[in-house]
Amino acid sequence: MGLLLKALLGAGVVLLIGLLSKTRNYYIAGLIPLFPTFALIAHYIVGSERNLEALRSTIIFGMWAIVPYFVYLFSLYWLAGYWRLPLALTGAVGCWLIAAWLLITLWVKWHGQA
Repeated sequence: MGLLLKALLGAGVVLLIGLLSKTRNYYIAGLIPLFPTFALIAHYIVGSERNLEALRSTIIFGMWAIVPYFVYLFSLYWLAGYWRLPLALTGAVGCWLIAAWLLITLWVKWHGQA
C-alpha cells in the first residue's frame, strides 16, 4: 500500500508540472521539482527505520545534493544555447551524473560510509 501511495504522489507531481507549464506562470513548473516530496518520504523512512544520527547524516547529504542539481541547471542553461533541446538535456543529465558521482565519492571518503 505504501509503494502505491508513493507512486501516486509522484504521478501527481508530474501532472502538476504539466499543468503549470501550460499557464502564463509556466516558470513555476521549475519550482515544483524542488518541493521536498521525495525528501519527505526519504526522511520519514530513514528517521523511522534508523537512528537520529542516520537521519541527520541524510539531511546533511541532502544539503550537499543541491550541488549536482545546480550543475544540471547551469549546464542546461549553457548547453541550450548551443544544442537542440534533447541533446542539451542529455548533456545536462550527464553533468548531473558526474557531479552526483563526485559528491558520493567524496562523501564516502570523508565519512567512511559505503
